[in-house]
Amino acid sequence: MAKYIGGDLGGTNVRAGIVDTETGEVSNLISVPTIGREGHDAVLHRMADLFLNVIKTSGLQVTDIGGIGIGAPGKIDSEKGHTVFLPNLYGNWENVPVTEMIKDYTGLPTYLLNDVRAITFGEWKFGAGRGVRSMAVVAIGTGIGGGMVINNQLHLGLDGMAGELGHTMIDFNGPLCGCGNHGCLEAYASSPAIAAAGLKAVVQGWTTKIGELAGYDLNKITAKTVSTAASMGDQVAIEIYEQVGFYLGIAISNTILTIAPERIVIGGGGVQAGDILLNPIRRTIKERVRMVDVEKITIVPAELGDNGGVIGNALWAYQRNEL
Repeated sequence: MAKYIGGDLGGTNVRAGIVDTETGEVSNLISVPTIGREGHDAVLHRMADLFLNVIKTSGLQVTDIGGIGIGAPGKIDSEKGHTVFLPNLYGNWENVPVTEMIKDYTGLPTYLLNDVRAITFGEWKFGAGRGVRSMAVVAIGTGIGGGMVINNQLHLGLDGMAGELGHTMIDFNGPLCGCGNHGCLEAYASSPAIAAAGLKAVVQGWTTKIGELAGYDLNKITAKTVSTAASMGDQVAIEIYEQVGFYLGIAISNTILTIAPERIVIGGGGVQAGDILLNPIRRTIKERVRMVDVEKITIVPAELGDNGGVIGNALWAYQRNEL
């Protein structure tokens, strides 16, 4: 059976659609508010209703769907189908039996995967990773997530935690990261880190369009504000992205030396900066990597956008269902 539901559990919204796992085509995509403050039971009921509504609006029957794949942002136990720690989701999600509860509500086999591992799977099969045997994904957003495909297999590692590239240390004396460690990539190159660099530039009175674009409201300065300024030729904003690209390049260099992938895919909201971000990443890798032929490695933006996770989760459910 080729049709599966892919769902994304986010801090703001839950998205789901029907995915044809043979073509990657997404249909009947619907999004509803997460409303995490109501607790995980209410969120999961809302998710189950969403999945059933997606099926209903498609004109299909529940029996026409092979299963459901759900992506969650944080540490999860894919084998048990439990969430372990979801730092960006309101409430206590420790040891919540997500797959069991969704299966009880919908009657469909359900599988759980980290959200960026799901994006990695989707991009490899139907997006920017098509045709390669090995790749790594770096997704830049509120945090920095990652994932890896090695020898045509999504590599999850111990407890599904392989690919946490945002918590690669790039300076062991660096600032405190949200994970509790010091000097993680996420502390230097996530969207909040980019916004903070833009805010600092404005507060210090540097000549930049960043403040103007935010209406001189410091609370409105975001990573998108900085990338917009950079795209307009603003030298301060460009320098921020040069530095961010350098930090990402250092972490990606370590990944290249670990798994020697054929392709690096940059995704998440951060990739909206385009070559302003990608070029310093490419330069840093060429300068820093000596033991792997980096000329054979391509650094490219993700292609599937917001649908990457939906597609990847459906593929994960399909793969697990076929075992």
